Amino acid sequence: MAELSPIERVTKFWNREPLDKPPFFSGMGMIMLPAIKKLGYKFPTIHRNAEKMAMAAIESAKMFNIDAVSVPFDMCMESEALGNEISLYEDSEDILYPTIPYKKWEELDQVEITQDDIDNIMDKYPMNLLPEAIKIIKKEAPEYPVAAWQLGPFTQCGQTIELDKVLKGVFKQKERVETILDQFSDMIINIGNALLDAGADYITLREPGVAADLLSPKTFKELIQPRLTRILAGWKPPKVLHICGSTDPLVDMMWQCCIDSGAQAVSFDIKNNLLESRKKLGKDAIILGNFDVFKLPCAEETTVEEAIEAIKTNIDGQVDAVWPGCDLWPDIKEDNFRAIEKTVREYKA
Repeated sequence: MAELSPIERVTKFWNREPLDKPPFFSGMGMIMLPAIKKLGYKFPTIHRNAEKMAMAAIESAKMFNIDAVSVPFDMCMESEALGNEISLYEDSEDILYPTIPYKKWEELDQVEITQDDIDNIMDKYPMNLLPEAIKIIKKEAPEYPVAAWQLGPFTQCGQTIELDKVLKGVFKQKERVETILDQFSDMIINIGNALLDAGADYITLREPGVAADLLSPKTFKELIQPRLTRILAGWKPPKVLHICGSTDPLVDMMWQCCIDSGAQAVSFDIKNNLLESRKKLGKDAIILGNFDVFKLPCAEETTVEEAIEAIKTNIDGQVDAVWPGCDLWPDIKEDNFRAIEKTVREYKA
């Protein structure tokens, strides 16, 4: 088979068509500090500038042979659009992602999301930067698919008020929590559709705040699963459901979300037992995962040989494609990362 372009390879992967080689890509943040430095950017400047966001993502993909260009990079954009002030750490030389030092709503009863917020969220800064960044990527790197992502409603709620208040509210103010989750779900559907309309080729729904070590499987089934299903059903495919943390007790429910919504794949973090997940879901489910995003490509003590063996273990876990268990930490060791990519392409290809 002739060599495919990245967008051809990833498109064929979603369509379950024959490939020239295994894809290596992500549906979450996957930017590299060497690429950012090559462009002459400082890390804090790439989060609130559409051109720098786009070019940092493109250069990361090109420099390290990744099959997709992923945006955005941080989890604070929606919260900022709803009125929270953020810190970009603009004077720092370190890798510091934007954070929300103080949240304007301290209690669930204070949360006020208007219909205008839901309907017009993409007109608000900084959300209006994302379609612009996607369009730049499509123009400057048409050979790559664009990956976009959105946080799920429970995690997004935790970006708006403190997550511990939300967790307590599940038991003490359940109706109030459900109302807020429904408002966020409507907003997330609108945001996802705006990113897809701007040119994103696939989208990942990420709900890291609902892992089994945070919420019980019973609560997941009653409170979370219906809303994840509704959000995914509101987007066109390809679409992926990702949950960080402990997911072994949630695997069947995650895949049911995909079946009921027309989503293509589930993505797991490093705490998931891939072989057990494959047994539960069978050969027809698309399982993505789940290499350690810091230990393998970044940790000083991890050798190239150890990184290679860990990726082989990942592949032996019967994933359909290797991709990171979460956002990749940008300060990679180049030798490790290139060895990871090479192993993905060649081991059991």
